[in-house]
Amino acid sequence: MSEVLDLTCDLIRRRSVTPEDAGCLVLIGGRLQRAGFRVEHLRYGEVDNLWVTHGAAGPTLTFLGHTDVVPSGPEASWQSPPFEPTIRDGRLYGRGAADMKGSVAAMVVALEQFVAAHPDHRGRVGLLLTSDEEGPTNLDGVRRVVEHFRAIGEHIDWCVVGEPSAKEQLGDLIRVGRRGSLSGTLVVRGVQGHVAYPEKALNPIHAFAPALAELAAERWDEGNADFPPTSFQVSNLNAGTGANNVIPGALTALINFRYCTASRAEDLRARTEAILQRHGLSYALDWNLSGEPFLTPSGGALREAVVDACRELCGIDPEQSTGGGTSDGRFIAPMGAEVVELGPVNATIHKVDECVALEELEQLPRLYHAVCKRLLIES
Repeated sequence: MSEVLDLTCDLIRRRSVTPEDAGCLVLIGGRLQRAGFRVEHLRYGEVDNLWVTHGAAGPTLTFLGHTDVVPSGPEASWQSPPFEPTIRDGRLYGRGAADMKGSVAAMVVALEQFVAAHPDHRGRVGLLLTSDEEGPTNLDGVRRVVEHFRAIGEHIDWCVVGEPSAKEQLGDLIRVGRRGSLSGTLVVRGVQGHVAYPEKALNPIHAFAPALAELAAERWDEGNADFPPTSFQVSNLNAGTGANNVIPGALTALINFRYCTASRAEDLRARTEAILQRHGLSYALDWNLSGEPFLTPSGGALREAVVDACRELCGIDPEQSTGGGTSDGRFIAPMGAEVVELGPVNATIHKVDECVALEELEQLPRLYHAVCKRLLIES
């Protein structure tokens, strides 16, 4: 086996379902410590985080990833056991193969090789890993580590996120930004009663319907050259007692904005509540901002280094996208860092029979190594 394949297989065997790390970070930390890196284990609550650096003062290039995976679902649905790495037809199968233990292994191998070849490189290279990226809150993962970094004056200039970004082959798409995500839990209050006596009740479903129609029709912004217009969605709507003769006393709606840099979270909140108030609703609305939008500008050193590496090693001029959901890059960007996501094909992530092409797994450390050279040796 190659180094990157061997390490990926070792990581897949560890059932690190969020927030469990299953020893992945101890394994990686020990390996990089032997390679001359400074290693810090940062545990918050049930979450393990790892911060590894090599070098001295100067610009810091950090690779960012996670060792946790989503549940496999029914294991009988897999062609081979999800936590037993299996090679078939030129692909490595197993939960986390693409999202993102293959990228993590590639980062480790690339950093080892880069430091061995260039022990006196300028600046620092780093690796930040968490066991809480796939969970619903991410409170004690990278978000919490960044709070710690701010408190001690730590800085990151460039950040490569190993999330699976490619569409059909490695290097065909990189993510240079992400939309922000603003969620809300809305409770519309009514008055419960008998359906035969609606005059004695207040149906929150009927009361909310006109406001919902206005929210769904609202044009929140026009987007811009880098992002599509902001999107509003209702992901869950619930009311009722289960009986068909009872008017419910309350309605709960889960709402979400995926918003671009043309809007601000505070404005979206204010406009939403203005619509609810205009319709005279009695309501409570609890907001959660999970990440601001960010964009690494064209011409930035990191973006150019990643594009050049893809052109040289993959023979592709990558699409430079801001699409998709969110990643932990949203916590690093507010530190002032340039952030780019570069990883394997995302076609099977979170699915049964998740896999990564062996050829692309072998290529990934070379891409990461090339980015290190461009930023810390050649520039």
